[in-house]
Parts: sequence; C-alpha cells; structure tokens
Amino acid sequence: MIRIFSILALSAMFFCTFAQQLKLGSMAPQNSPWDDALREMADDFKKISNGQIQVRMYAGGIAGDERDMIRKVKIKQLDAIAMTGVGMSDVYKGILAVQIPMMYETEDEFWYVLEKMKPLLEKKVEENGFKVLLWTKIGWLNFFSKQPIVTPADLQKQKMFIYAGDADAAKVWRTMGFQPVPLSTNDIMTSLQSGMIDALTISPLTAAAYQWFGAAPNMCDMKWAPLLGGVVVSLERWNKIPADLRQKLEASAKKTGDKMQKEIDKADDEAIKIMQSHGLKISAVPPNVRKQWSEVAAKGVQTVIGTTIEQQSYEQVKKYLEEYRANKK
Repeated sequence: MIRIFSILALSAMFFCTFAQQLKLGSMAPQNSPWDDALREMADDFKKISNGQIQVRMYAGGIAGDERDMIRKVKIKQLDAIAMTGVGMSDVYKGILAVQIPMMYETEDEFWYVLEKMKPLLEKKVEENGFKVLLWTKIGWLNFFSKQPIVTPADLQKQKMFIYAGDADAAKVWRTMGFQPVPLSTNDIMTSLQSGMIDALTISPLTAAAYQWFGAAPNMCDMKWAPLLGGVVVSLERWNKIPADLRQKLEASAKKTGDKMQKEIDKADDEAIKIMQSHGLKISAVPPNVRKQWSEVAAKGVQTVIGTTIEQQSYEQVKKYLEEYRANKK
C-alpha cells in the first residue's frame, strides 16, 4: 500500500512539474479573426500536450498595450504576446526594416523578403529573450482620417496618431512634415472623438474591428506599408517545456499562422465593403501622387537608418528585394 501511494505521489509531482499555464496577452478584439485563431491555437496546445500546456487568454487589450505587455512578460506577469510588428520592434529594432513605407510594389515582394529575413529576425529576437512562435501579416496599412487624404499635403494638415513612447517615430513623421500625436492604442477612439487626433494609419480590418472608421470615415486607397504580426513567448518560459513537446507546439503555431493569414486577407476585403456600406469614403491616389508619397517616405526613413531601423536588417531587406526584382525580369 505504501508503495502504491509513493507511485501516485511521484506521478502527481511529475504532472505538476510539466502542467504549465501560458498567459497570453493580445490587443485583438474578441471574436475577431486574430482572436479566433489564437483561441484555436490554445485548444491545439492543450490537445497536443494532453493538458500539460494550457493557454490563458487576455484579449482586447485588457493586459495593456503592446509596450505594457512586453514589460509584463519581463516581470513574469505574462508569458506570451500576440502583437504587431511595431510592438515586436521594441524587442528587436530590425523588424521595422521589413515594414518600411512605400518599399514594396507587390504582395509577392513582401512575402519573399519576409521569408528570407525570418532566420535573422528570429535569431535576434531570441537574443533579446523571446521566441517567435508564428509570423503573419496583419494587413496593409491605409490612412483613415476625418478629412479625405490623397496627397501628402492632405495628411500634413491633420493630427495623426502614432504609438506612445516612440520618440524616434515622432521624429521621422515630423521630418516628413506631418503632425504626430503619441498615444496608447487604447486612447484612439476617445482622441478621435475629442479632436486630439484626426488621422491614423491602420489596416482596414483593424479600422472595422475597433470601429475607428466611424470617427475617421475617409480611407486613402494606397498601401502605405505592410504591418507584421506575430506571437512571441518568453524564451525562459518556453525552455521550461520539454523539447519534444516544444517542437510539436511550434508546428501547431505555424499552422495557426498560415490559417490566420488566409482569414485575415479575406476579412480585410470584406471589412472595406462593410465600412463602405456604413459611410466610408475611399479616395484614389493617382500614380504621379504615389511618387510624391514615395519621396516623402524615403526622406523620413533615411533619417533613422542605423538608429530606429537597424542597419544590418535594412541592408538585408534591400538585398532581398533587389534579388527578387532581378529574378522577375
């Protein structure tokens, strides 16, 4: 009898050692394509691990904005974060090099560059204490505003949201002649309503999901920049999971990312149609004006190469983009 109890006690200790809860924070609104995909990934983690890994979700920004969540991972209040490339750049600045405005002419160019850049980005993110579980493109950023935007001058007349705490980004936008207003993402709606800001650059799905288009009912029909997204987990926390199980969980996360991407691309198109049915107005941008935007963007980007945008990553992105275009000729 004593032996049986000893075996049961050891079994319980073994289970407790590996039964782990991963606390995952996310800005994604509940029932959005991002949130649905993350919850599906959480279910998969539980099944794959036979209940050893259970993901507890903190969605809709209840754990704070992206900077708050990074801080909470560092003090072990969170274990993982689903966030944009802007937030991920606080982990490693080189990630911004993949999201430079007006750099890509086609969707295929972006995906080619990202695939080539992943090994470097993931290595650098790990050096800073995080493991990348999945990458995705949250969408192409468009300008949404109170007054229509076609030319750079149209935006320069309006106060524009940027992420709080990013002094370098504020400097870049001012260099381009714009009026940046640093805010937490949780303050965007009230700031639009109060007149503190007049414009922001976001994906159509984001504008619809958060209902921001209601206060900024004009969309500039120009893809300003791609916005990366991803799920990262504390490397210290990740390494506590048995190695064979980590491999299975990582494969599951990648599968989630691939499925999420298809849903996001479809939802972006649907979001535009829905917003148009609720009063959204879209302004076309002629080719000669796109050239103006490219020139403005290049002017701003050059001021932060080597500081805000890490030099090595920037050079690699340029190399892969040139490589892709040369192969397409």
